[in-house]
Amino acid sequence: MKLRFVFNPRSGRPRRNAPILPMLRDFISARALDADLVCTEGPGHATEIARDAVTAGCLRVVAVGGDGTVNEVAQALIHTPAAMGLVPCGSGNGLALHLGLPRSFSEALELAAGVSGRMAALDTGTANGLPFVNAMGLGLDADVARRFNRLARRGLPAYTLTALSAFLSRSTERCHVSVAGHRETLDAMLIAVANSDQYGNNARIAPRARVDDGVLDLVAVRPVGILSACVLGAQLFLGGIDRNPRVRRLRGSRFLIERPAAGIIHTDGETHMAAAHVEVLVRPCSLRLIVPADCAAVAHGEERAASAFALQLP
Repeated sequence: MKLRFVFNPRSGRPRRNAPILPMLRDFISARALDADLVCTEGPGHATEIARDAVTAGCLRVVAVGGDGTVNEVAQALIHTPAAMGLVPCGSGNGLALHLGLPRSFSEALELAAGVSGRMAALDTGTANGLPFVNAMGLGLDADVARRFNRLARRGLPAYTLTALSAFLSRSTERCHVSVAGHRETLDAMLIAVANSDQYGNNARIAPRARVDDGVLDLVAVRPVGILSACVLGAQLFLGGIDRNPRVRRLRGSRFLIERPAAGIIHTDGETHMAAAHVEVLVRPCSLRLIVPADCAAVAHGEERAASAFALQLP
């Protein structure tokens, strides 16, 4: 089986990830894999590398990085026969945590490149055409992502401080959300649309969401004060945020979010300018990904994946 490893040396904490490149080279050499290794050089490069890998006949492309790297690699693999392996080394690793991938670098590498796992068929989404695998969002959600991406140092403490700073300068937007013929108005400080259950670092924005159910979960948080925000923060990490009375949750395959003006959104933590109207769509069973054989977060979808891709391929 022909493989390509796509490594983002800027993911997570670059100094901590410095030994990864020689480890990857040693892994490929020791196992005599039919594989090559390419490092990304900037935004969008991982998509280009992965797309070239598919053209070259690679049946598996291994993303070594964080959620942003996963997003870029997935863009090239969606609706193709190639499967993605994932070795998480970012600051949040939301998709990896949702799927229960190994925390150990060596174990994650063995799973992603080896034969011990199984193929799963994952849903993905788009927001005004921009792909995402884990989650997208606007309002406070996107502002936190914008601020966090500017930091030289990453990790949960940095994320927490960034979120606090963004919260203290928060604003509220009156948005109209339409789903399945239903339209409602929400005064929200953030709206997230999640495919998996979490942002990363076990911050579960959409508890009980699944990446293989053919729908997305919209979570809107109404304005809150500091004390209520502390409660929300605790519920976010304890998996109970959707039980808070200030939180509205909707599920569907298509959402139209109408806000007062254009602004930023994020897709898997990367920010973009977007129009006032944001259309979010699910793409069911659109990405093949290697997961542990006993992974409970996705169904045993080999047959589901095969039939879906047979319909999508020319």
